[in-house]
Amino acid sequence: MSGSQHSGTRRVWIRRGRTTALVVLLLVAVGAVSIWLAVRITPTQSVAAAGQDIQVGAVQPTLSLSGHGELDLFGEAIPTRPRFPGPIRPRLRLAHISIDSQVNEIARSSGHDTLEVALSRQLAAGWTRYCAWEILIAAGCAAVILVAVTGLGRTRPRGMLALVAAGVVTVVAVNAVGVYLLASGTPDALKHVHTLDDLVGRTPTQPVRAARGPALPDVNVVVLGDSTAAGLGNPLVAHPTALDRVCGRSSDAYAADLASVNHWNVLNLACQGATVRDGVLGVQIRGDQVVPPQLAVALRATKVSTVVVSIGANDMNWAVLTGLCAASPVCDDKASTAYFTKQLDAFNENYLDLLHQLATLPHHPAVLINDYYDPFGPDTRCLAKEGITATKAAVLGSRLDDLNSVLDEGARTFHFRTAEPSFDGHRLCSDQPYVQNTAGQAPLHPTAAGELAIALADEQALTAPGPQDRPAASPSPSTSTRSTAPAPSTAPAPSASSARSAVR
Repeated sequence: MSGSQHSGTRRVWIRRGRTTALVVLLLVAVGAVSIWLAVRITPTQSVAAAGQDIQVGAVQPTLSLSGHGELDLFGEAIPTRPRFPGPIRPRLRLAHISIDSQVNEIARSSGHDTLEVALSRQLAAGWTRYCAWEILIAAGCAAVILVAVTGLGRTRPRGMLALVAAGVVTVVAVNAVGVYLLASGTPDALKHVHTLDDLVGRTPTQPVRAARGPALPDVNVVVLGDSTAAGLGNPLVAHPTALDRVCGRSSDAYAADLASVNHWNVLNLACQGATVRDGVLGVQIRGDQVVPPQLAVALRATKVSTVVVSIGANDMNWAVLTGLCAASPVCDDKASTAYFTKQLDAFNENYLDLLHQLATLPHHPAVLINDYYDPFGPDTRCLAKEGITATKAAVLGSRLDDLNSVLDEGARTFHFRTAEPSFDGHRLCSDQPYVQNTAGQAPLHPTAAGELAIALADEQALTAPGPQDRPAASPSPSTSTRSTAPAPSTAPAPSASSARSAVR
């Protein structure tokens, strides 16, 4: 072979080597991008067992070879208790819970273990289906990307088909091997998950038992919650008991408005400072007074048809957050944001416990969850001396939106109703505020007019078509007591002025 032929052959081999290297690099790059895209766009897989629907997907891959998955609880990501092998780990979303008498009966019977096994197997099967779909979608992404690349390079059809086929085969093979090596242990880990508490690593709350005392068969509607529901800062109820005083229960609370306007028999158990754990589901200490769990007292109402709940602000330490915001140069710094996120995660889990217990109440009353109103409007001039600017008010409003999103998502998951009271046009610095000012007895709490606005929003939510199969509140006539009111009226909801006249 002559020198020129040898040199030409060498150049050909170099050219082929470079081409092969470029093709390999292209396939690797396309494979990585395809897998990344597939993890992001692969639809979650639905599994159902024991009345629970859960969406099974994957968190974004990390460089760690093991770690926690995520439980999407009412829109907030909570790390799972189990650790999963591999950089690709499951993300589970609570999509639907239906706790009915049939499921409860099975859960109390010898079939409980069977239900637990069914849930764990369904989770494992859902993960397997998700991985299969992810592999197929990654292959599709690779094919689309390679067609686009070769089209731009004006590759011949035969070369294009060969490159696309090689890319699809490579992506499928790499993805399948990767899932086998890095995520194949996930189904086994999921098989040890028998309940949602296994995922978040909590001890389930024991069912609340009825408080001691006589039954309250005449009560139709029960209100549970915090100072917003108690009506703090407004006149106390007539002939208040010691608990009424320490809890700040007012004759202008929205519970009283619902009772007077509709002639409903309403029992208001709300108490200032109440949280889910300390107040609604557990004992609350107010000074030297022991306030029994609100839900325990509610269980004495043996024929209640509707339960209204206003809770979450104290769980979030909202007063502390507002005070820090007022005193700080900004409200969305890393420290306060991290604190808010931590509080919201903790509330998520406690809120889940509350929703479970409300869903298993005897007689299956309609449940209404109240959102929180935004006390601040675009005009914050009256708050200048308090350190609240329009920017700070916007941050606080955004965080209230986050809390309300959790409240709404949880209610939807359990097929409960929600009410969204709006104080638009009547916020703190307006001419006719529905919010007590900073010099009032209960700053930022609703005035009597604000409580009425909440009552009207509740009434609208209760009478509108809702997610529950059973009708909304339709209390039966009964005799009025100190904390209750007569039977309902079927008349349409009154205007604010006529309703307030009825209350007075």
